[in-house]
Order: sequence, then C-alpha cells, then structure tokens
Amino acid sequence: MANSNSTQAIERLAAEIGDKVYIDVAKWHLYLSDAHLHTTVAEQLYSLLEDKSITEEQVKTVLKQISVKLGGGKTQLPLLDLVPQIALSDLMEILEEYQKEF
Repeated sequence: MANSNSTQAIERLAAEIGDKVYIDVAKWHLYLSDAHLHTTVAEQLYSLLEDKSITEEQVKTVLKQISVKLGGGKTQLPLLDLVPQIALSDLMEILEEYQKEF
C-alpha cells in the first residue's frame, strides 16, 4: 500500500512540476510536461522530500544529472542549464509545499 501511495504522490508532484516549471529555449518556454521531463524530475526529487530541509543545491545537483537531448540527440545538456532561475524558484516552492505533507 505504501508503494501505491508514493506512486500517487510522485504523480501529483510530477503534474504540478510539469505545469509550472519550464525550460527556456531562445526565449520560448517549454514546460516540463510538454518536454516529457516532469515525471523523471519528480521521481528523482521525491526522495529529497523526506529530508527536513531541502536545499536549492540538492535540487541543482539532481537537475544537473538529468540529461536533455537536443537536435535529435546530436547534443545533450544538463537540465539545470536549461531551467531559468525563476523556474528553479518555482520548483523550490513546489517542493517546499510537498515537504510539508511529509
């Protein structure tokens, strides 16, 4: 049952991340749900929510480890390099709200 609860929590977190966090490409905002990255981000960050104080550095480390293919896979960049600071701040707010539920 706990696995089902965590799966639902990750899905809820992914939905919120997907709707509010974006990457910036040539001043175009591509939301993580449209880029099919929201679930990966939620799964990677979910375990951090159990910590008492999630830090921006922890989140940046996770985003740095998620590779985004560009140009049909010709090049790859860390997700962190594509997320502007305002979207990172939005992500931190989402995570802080979810952390209160733990």
